Amino acid sequence: MTTKPSINEIEEIVDDILTRGVGTFVDPEDAFRKKLIAKATGTSTEDVVVKFGVDPTRPDIHLGHAVVLRKLRQMQDLGVKVIFLIGDFTAQIGDPTGKNKARPEIEQAAIDANMKTYLEQIDKILSLDEKVFSWIRNSDWFYNISDIAPNLDTKVEMNVVLDGKKATFPVPSGTLAWKAEVFRSTRMQVARLHKENIHDITLRGLLWTLKHITHSRLLGRDMFQERLKNNTELYMHEVMYPVLQGIDSYALALIYGSCDLEVGGTDQTFNMLIGRDIMKANNMKNMQSVLSFELLLGLDGKEKMSKSLDNYIAITDTPNDMFGKVMSVPDSLLSNYYELCTFTPMSEVEKIVVGLEKGKLHPKEVKMDLAQQIVEIYHGKKEGESAREQFVNTFSNKEMPEDIPVVKTKKGALLIDILVSEHIVESKTEFRRLLSAGAIRFVSVVVE
Repeated sequence: MTTKPSINEIEEIVDDILTRGVGTFVDPEDAFRKKLIAKATGTSTEDVVVKFGVDPTRPDIHLGHAVVLRKLRQMQDLGVKVIFLIGDFTAQIGDPTGKNKARPEIEQAAIDANMKTYLEQIDKILSLDEKVFSWIRNSDWFYNISDIAPNLDTKVEMNVVLDGKKATFPVPSGTLAWKAEVFRSTRMQVARLHKENIHDITLRGLLWTLKHITHSRLLGRDMFQERLKNNTELYMHEVMYPVLQGIDSYALALIYGSCDLEVGGTDQTFNMLIGRDIMKANNMKNMQSVLSFELLLGLDGKEKMSKSLDNYIAITDTPNDMFGKVMSVPDSLLSNYYELCTFTPMSEVEKIVVGLEKGKLHPKEVKMDLAQQIVEIYHGKKEGESAREQFVNTFSNKEMPEDIPVVKTKKGALLIDILVSEHIVESKTEFRRLLSAGAIRFVSVVVE
């Protein structure tokens, strides 16, 4: 029989969620914290809605995304409803955050494919129970009937009953009536959420919103100032991006009844605060609080974890690959990874840091403990133990891996090209990183 946590214990859990790995927490009058505690203790039945938005510009979820997702799972366990917002509309614009030049455009087909991989992976971390989870695309309120553009050879027919007899008539391609009906019935607000009133963002509504956000407020963003200082192009669609992200929060509040908190990395703090501004401009009683988490640095130890920089660990990596990648993390990042990627109590993390500084703990052993924990989170305890044993046998005992692949190739082929083409390494950048770390060794050549 599980004992229900006391109010003090719940408050400790909540405070850990809202402080561990957190960069910024904007919560005037403790509005969100109080609402979360009331929900968790059962003193309130009011929904607590938390927004997490992602633009599916690339496939796969990595440990950097998982930092936020794991926090959301902790909130779900306290009764919070997480809204996983897929930015399929804003992905076509491209979030300028952290970029010193405009992002290239991405095709809708690629966005849809990437979105599918996200939805297939999040259940490794989040609960998909409808009581604590929902997902929706922001195209649901940004698209209009006129955005539906079928192929020119598409034929539309209308079935009607005249004098008791069924008849079929072709519908002119320029008619919007059929588009309106098809569009309405496929809207997620209708098809998934069963809402009667649909919320749209029109051009008129967008312009009204812009009347309440000053030009200096948007251009005051550090990254925009840096672009202007360096005489680098800054396009209007990039300046508009934070506004569109803020409108998302407003739309979610209308659709789900509230949007109490938005979460993201510290690089998203500006965008999330714009959401508060837009909710305030629309006289919403409750504006979202903002919780931003410290960024997880990638395997290079310099930039934030990112697929575009090829310095990431995917949550779908095999146990052995995941373990090996964690072992390649610079020693200087051990504290950062323990705090953001594991459930190790912070008191224990502090002891590990002190032990490393005083030389009482060996970085390799500490790193293997870290790697095993991370593998166990995504693959289970047995796989974590097996991955550690495989790593020790391969790199410490100099044994050959049990699952080592055998590749036949033509004479004269470069090793880097062979490993990339056979998908043994994902890119030439990863090959060079592994080579410099001593993870790739030339043993022998078998000629047949």
